[in-house]
Parts: sequence; C-alpha cells; structure tokens
Amino acid sequence: MARIAPFRGVRYNPERIVNLEEVVSPPYDVIDEPSRQALLRKNPYNMVNLDLAKSVDAGDLSDERYQQARQTFEHWRRQGILIQDAEPAIYLYQTEYQLPSGRRFRRRGLITLVGLAEFSEGVIKPHEKTFRGVTSDRLRLIDACQAQFSPIFSLYSDPEGRILNLLESARHPQPLASVDDQDGCRHTLWAVTEAGALAETRRLFADQALYIADGHHRYTTALQLRELMRGRQGAVAPDSPYDFTMMYLCGMEDEGLTVLPTHRLVRLPGRCLVQELTGRLTEGFVVEEIGGGSRELLVSEVLARMDEGGNETMFGLYHPGEDRCFLLTMRPGAMAMATASRPSEALRSLDVVVLSDLVLDRLLGLSHQRCEEESLIHYFPDPDEALDLAVKEAIAGGDRTPVLFLMNPTRVSQVRQVADEGLVMPHKSTYFYPKAITGLVINQLFPEPKLS
Repeated sequence: MARIAPFRGVRYNPERIVNLEEVVSPPYDVIDEPSRQALLRKNPYNMVNLDLAKSVDAGDLSDERYQQARQTFEHWRRQGILIQDAEPAIYLYQTEYQLPSGRRFRRRGLITLVGLAEFSEGVIKPHEKTFRGVTSDRLRLIDACQAQFSPIFSLYSDPEGRILNLLESARHPQPLASVDDQDGCRHTLWAVTEAGALAETRRLFADQALYIADGHHRYTTALQLRELMRGRQGAVAPDSPYDFTMMYLCGMEDEGLTVLPTHRLVRLPGRCLVQELTGRLTEGFVVEEIGGGSRELLVSEVLARMDEGGNETMFGLYHPGEDRCFLLTMRPGAMAMATASRPSEALRSLDVVVLSDLVLDRLLGLSHQRCEEESLIHYFPDPDEALDLAVKEAIAGGDRTPVLFLMNPTRVSQVRQVADEGLVMPHKSTYFYPKAITGLVINQLFPEPKLS
C-alpha cells in the first residue's frame, strides 16, 4: 500500500550555520506576525524566509511573495548556506520533550518520501476537512521554489517497533543535527543510507496505511501540485518526484506519541450566572463543584480528575466571573438527545462532538453556525493561557460571559477509527505535540532523478 523512498535531503550547512536554533522554525501555520519578526531577528537565514508564514490577506498573496522565496532559496544554495546530502537517505527523527506535568517523553519517527495517493484509495487517510483556499498559498510557494520545506506528520501501525528498530540499528553513529526549539524540546536527526536497511524498510511499509496527524492541507497541496505538473507535462510517472511528498512518520503505538487537549473558551451571549449555567447542564451531566483553592489549583484539580476518569466523558467548567469550577460527567444515554446529524458511533464518542452537539447546541442553544459567525469560541492547547484570558475578559465585562471548558485529549485510537470509516472530525479535535520543526531537512523537487 504505502510507497516510501529515500531522498537526498537539503540541509543547513553546519560550517556556515553554527547555531541551528537560530534558523529552524515552527510550522508555518502557527507563526503569527510578531513571531515571524522575532524569528527573523534571530538570524537572517531563518526558515521563515522560505516556508512563508500563513497570510489571510489576499493582498499579500502576490507573485512577488513567492518569487522572493524562490530567489532566496536559490541564493542560499549558491552561497552554501544550504547543502544537499550526497546519498539518498531515510532520516531518523527523535524528539525529547517534557509536558507541563513534569513527565518526560521520547518520541521516535522517521522522515522519508511517501508516494501520493488520493484519499479514496485508502492508503493515506485523513481525519480533518481541508479547504482549497488554504492550500492555494502553499501550492504557489512550493511550485515557485520547487521544494517542500516542512514534513507532513503521519502515523502508521507497528506494534512490535520493527521499522524503527531496523533503522536505528543501521543509522550513522553521529547525528546530522540536534537542536532545541522554543519550547525546550530537543530534536535530533540521523541519516540511514545502508541499502539493505532501506530496502527492508520499504518492504515493511508496503502493507501499511498511513494516517495524517498534522498537515492535511500540506498533503492536499502535494496532490494539487501533481495535478498541476500533469497539466504541464502531460503525465507524472509513478517514480517522479512529483508523485511523492515528504512525511514525518511515527508509530501510533510509540510511547512518546502525545495528543494534547484543545480547551475551549466560550463567550456566552449576555450575562449568565453559574446557577443558570449549571442548571441547563444538569439535564445531560452530573455537575460536581470543585472548591478549596486558587483558580489555578481548581483547574489543576479538575484536569487531574478528568485524567483519572477512564472512558467516562468528562469536562471541566470554570466560570471566571464567579471564580467557581465544576466537573461535568455525562449521564448515560445523554448523547441521544443530540445525535440526529451524527449517526456514526466513532464521531458520537468524541469529546469534541459531545461538547459541540450536546453541551453547546442542545443544552446552551448555541449552534455551530452561530459559534462560527459570532466567533464565540477560542481554542487553547495551554490551559494556563486560556485561564488567563478568561479571567481578563471577565474583569473587563461586556455583553458576553466568558466560560472555560476544559477538555481531555482525543485518543489516537479514535483518530484511526474515524479515518478508517472515511469520516472527518470537528475543527481542533487533535493537537499532536510536539510539532515537527521546519528546517531540519528539505525535499527539493529535482525533476531529473527517478524514485523507485
């Protein structure tokens, strides 16, 4: 099923770039303008000059924007800032990181080229909906530069860890790069070029399906680039670089694979007191107040209780206006009140669907359309950041009541089930952490080499 191929990656030249921390960047779609300026101040060779930050202003999407990136890429190649590896490789990619709880993890994966397949073929499986307007920016950038600057993050199943054990036994002794990102996560890259290990790795992936974890729009862009090249060339051969895209692959059984929850700050229209709010929720939930501490301790306590809840559907609820915190445990059968539009059990079991369909729509009367049109929901992976903003908005007052809904993470098994059924999850259902950083390795799309 899955086709993979080694490639000659383009990387920063260690003789020209001494501090790699100054030039790597987060994925383009999480970089706002202040972050972009901060990255540029670190080093003029930072990746944001190539993998341009997302722009929502149509006036910014000029040909000059993309041609400037192309010229910069070519200039850095000529200067020797970026160099290409001599041999095709699969790149082992390890990430060491710490969660706010203090627990440390090591996530293992690999960066390789993956053969493109339409979603209908069942080889590459999405769990999110993509929007063409988002992909057009990336398509113009990749077409102009003829390079893929950041990998798509995907999952595969390998309970015994055969693939990574094989690659680790054949990797070069010294890493190509090791760098800390802005969150203190350490990213390390090794090359594997031994022919036997590469061939066996390709064989092991041949019966695999791949599940996109992060980078749905980047994958759709790769499909669109292939279509673009078919129009220009008349055809794209199965061994053409345009029939592949760069992916970071991680085993879904890997102990270091972490999905963080994305908490919701909801602005309820009008003034809503705790008594009224909890009264509406008791139809579907057992409501238990958590007390006896500062707001930070209350939130920590409710998150700990949720983590211990097993398979029960639970939410935390914090009302900053009255400084009160609650644990919400869904009553048996409650979801039946709000599932007419979602017949799939795979979707009905998702906490994000329970919150959207049962809590917000059915019990609080806030439809998905209204939440979108009036920007009633703000999303936060960091509960402290969400709490801080909720308190500030409550103090400021206004015609809306901010309340914070604390979430449990979506499980990897749920991602797989939804993708296997050909369904898509609601917006902001998953947050795989840490992100794969941009700038460790680049896939330049040379039309001449054939991948086999």
